[in-house]
Amino acid sequence: MAQQLLSRNDTVDRVVCVKDRPSLHAFTSKDWSLKKFCAWVCPLTFYMDTVESDTYLIESLDYEYITVDIACILPTTLLTSKREPERVPLEQELLKLPKEGIVAAHCTKVDRNVNLEKLQNNYLFPEISARELEHIKKYPNAKVISLGIGDTTEPIPDIVTLRMADYARALSTREGYKGYGAEQGNKALRKAIAETFYGDMAVKGKEVFVSDGSQCDISRLQLLLGSNVSIAVQDPNFPAYMDSSVIIGQSGDLQEETLKYKNIEYMTCGPQNNFFPDLSNTSRTDILFFCSPNNPTGHAASREQLEQLVRFARENGSIIVYDSAYAAYITDGSPRSIYEIPGARELRWHDCIVWALHGAGNPPLGGGNSSTALVGVWEFAWDTDIHHTTPINRVAIEISSFSKIAGFTGVRLGWTVVPEELLYANKVPVINDFNRIVCTCFNGASSIAQAGGLACLSSEGFQAMLSVVDYYKENATILLDTFASMGLKAYGGVNAPYVWVHFPGRKSWDVFNEILEKTHIITVPGSGFGPGGEEYIRVTAFGHRECILEASSRLRSNLCP
Repeated sequence: MAQQLLSRNDTVDRVVCVKDRPSLHAFTSKDWSLKKFCAWVCPLTFYMDTVESDTYLIESLDYEYITVDIACILPTTLLTSKREPERVPLEQELLKLPKEGIVAAHCTKVDRNVNLEKLQNNYLFPEISARELEHIKKYPNAKVISLGIGDTTEPIPDIVTLRMADYARALSTREGYKGYGAEQGNKALRKAIAETFYGDMAVKGKEVFVSDGSQCDISRLQLLLGSNVSIAVQDPNFPAYMDSSVIIGQSGDLQEETLKYKNIEYMTCGPQNNFFPDLSNTSRTDILFFCSPNNPTGHAASREQLEQLVRFARENGSIIVYDSAYAAYITDGSPRSIYEIPGARELRWHDCIVWALHGAGNPPLGGGNSSTALVGVWEFAWDTDIHHTTPINRVAIEISSFSKIAGFTGVRLGWTVVPEELLYANKVPVINDFNRIVCTCFNGASSIAQAGGLACLSSEGFQAMLSVVDYYKENATILLDTFASMGLKAYGGVNAPYVWVHFPGRKSWDVFNEILEKTHIITVPGSGFGPGGEEYIRVTAFGHRECILEASSRLRSNLCP
């Protein structure tokens, strides 16, 4: 019997997998050996989620489908009535499977992590890469332009790469060789990050933990926080916040009617509320994940908005996990760090006096000489309730990265700031536990990458780094103008390297497919960032100028909104 392709609505009694068929297959079975069957035949290729009592969904993770002749599994596969098909013992089924399609494997007695079964579809960006590869196979002569995954394209400045090369060469000498470094990071780099990015915000070098990137730090923070905390995320949001929450066990089950996880608070952020949640209607949670400038919308929260967020966290005894990976792209004066906001960090009288005597001038005191600043200290103290001995509790952990400001997407280098004064409910410092997590799960960032990070923060390196950021910002302007000329409403692109384009009434994956088919341009469907992203696509400004201009031309010529 010839092989048959199954559609989403076909009901079968055994899983049937067909090569090059990236679709969702539904099947029913009351026989739990079916899961063993699937695991034995195609380990790491499929996952299964319970939808109803006897219904399961199966989806490919890598599009490498096993070829199975339906007749080899059951004489009657497609059910056209409620008649139970003849059941065949599992061992006989395995013997009948075509050998060329079977992956050799050993079925253990270890149950799969139930949290991983709750994940919704594949992780967004590998899914997009897989669809790009499929498109290239279909159109081998097409020049595909990727405006999808936010990967930098411009060369890292020479001053940075030369420093890394010198460090690497020194490792081949007895004098220059170094092995393990501190898990928390190179002390000089930690100090440089604190001074460069948080110079007047009282962030100490010992509060900075250098890492292999902010996405890795998100998972380490989830490990720190554990499965019993409640969380809130922006909607739409960067998928790593959501997926790590599901994996660690915070999310509860996915609600099919809303496509939201039961135990996660979704903070809607769209044009209707200036991309900032209505906190008056937001339930109290332990943790607030917040990204500004936001990925994917490109919106940078204003000072007033962040003051509301900090106040909300303080009143609820919550911790903000603040992602500032795109802060260098801010051009309109919006805060680049959550620590610019009074109340996000503990401000003691000692800090105020030091700032005043040095005429620091920047947040929170305002400008002026020492005497003027001392008046500012007093006014600020009364305005923010730190007079007498009452401090403002730090409520935020900040994560950031060299990836999008220095082109380190492949080099891998980031950091997390955990204030010493941030305490759990039992008054234990959070920084102590995070230090333990880092020492247990991480041997430190690459020493070569850290040498590059130090070069980035030199005077010459920093300017070279910002010049590349400016290049991407010019690309964003071109894309914004392109969509405006097409009559489409686009957001972002001013304070971030992302443009968030609205296609009213359209499914975002449909828009993704149409753009890819008509223009050979890769974008990102907004629904991949959460339910609030439906009807949108995200377009990245990371790209060579000639590719951005070519993409602009194709979009104007071939895409009808």
